[in-house]
Parts: sequence; structure tokens; C-alpha cells
Amino acid sequence: MDPKQIEEIMDVIKDFFPENTSIAISDTNEYLYYQPSKKVDLKIKPGDPIKEGSAAHQALTYGQKINTYIESDVFGVPYYGMSIPLIEEGETKGSVTAIFPQKPSPFLTNYITVKIDDCWYPIKHNQVIYLETQLRKTFVKTMSKEGYHRLNLSDLELFLAPDSFIRCHRSYIVNIDYIEEIQPDSHSTFLLIMKDGTRIPVSQRYASYFRRSLGF
Repeated sequence: MDPKQIEEIMDVIKDFFPENTSIAISDTNEYLYYQPSKKVDLKIKPGDPIKEGSAAHQALTYGQKINTYIESDVFGVPYYGMSIPLIEEGETKGSVTAIFPQKPSPFLTNYITVKIDDCWYPIKHNQVIYLETQLRKTFVKTMSKEGYHRLNLSDLELFLAPDSFIRCHRSYIVNIDYIEEIQPDSHSTFLLIMKDGTRIPVSQRYASYFRRSLGF
């Protein structure tokens, strides 16, 4: 992975994570880039080998997004990591890891509370059809309700189970259980027909990741 590729990756992901997030980019063996934050610093240097048990190591090993808490025996300080493997033409090339001091917990893990008019409604994650960025908030859609959450899409993504929810677009995260049909679209992308009838695009940026994740 050359410096230009790293620069392109950073340009893509910089808006996807909350402020004060440390970012690490690796190939399959060592770290290539590290940007520490004021909240947590793992003291990673370019050229350092990927440590066994780290979030990056798990993402590379299992070939899928990993959200996990890592104990202090790996880097000397504990952290919560979200790591995504970088896969090109079916081959794992590296990983991108977002590093937090701990998993934020402003609400119960299995619920998202949305505001509808002047009231708030707790909704179980498995009832959510999709989430969409709208006016710096997140629009949450279920079969029976739709409302807004105060956190942005990237913040909410940390709380969603990676085996049920998948990001398919800069503005959308969908619940795989509510995908009715996947249609081919132009430029090697796809169009999702959700069970409520909503049509959601899979952007070119996420098309390969989406296809690999769903195994088609």
C-alpha cells in the first residue's frame, strides 16, 4: 500500500468517525500510518508489527469488521477498537482501525431511542430497517415508527451489531434482515429494495465491501 493509497483512505474515512478518534492503517503485517488522539494513544509507529490480539489482527484474521474491547496486555493501555479489513479482488490487503478509550454508552446496548414530535420512543435494534443521515441527525426507520436520533450515523454505527447491520453508503446503514431484494445498478453498484418498500443505493465506494460481506 503506497502513500497515495493511504492518503485516499484517510480522505474517505475522516468524516466517518467521531472527533478524538485515533486511526491506524496497516497492511497484513505491519502498521503503515497512525494518527493518535488526545483521548487514547497506543504509541504505534509506522513499521511496527501488528500485535496478536489487537483489533487489527482480529479483522485481518476473520476478514470482517470487528468491534471489540482490547485489554491492556496488548498495547499497555486498554482501548475499544473498530477495525475493518481492506479487501481488493478477494484478497485482504490491510485494515483500518478506529481506536477509542472505551466504548461510549449513552444508551442501552439493544435500544435506540428516537424522537417523534415531542415524545421519545425506545426501539430495539432488530426492529430498525435502516438509518439515514439527515440534517446532522440520524433518521431511524422501522415498520411502525420513524424518528430521529441526536447522534450522527458514524457514532451510532459503534453500537450496531456488525452481523446484522451494514453500511452501504455514506448516508445509509441497513439491517440485512430487512433487505427484500438486491438489484444491479449502474457502475457496478446495487439498489436495495427494503421490506417496507424503501429503495436504498449501495454506492460504488461500498459496493465491493457489501458484496463480500453478503457473499455474492
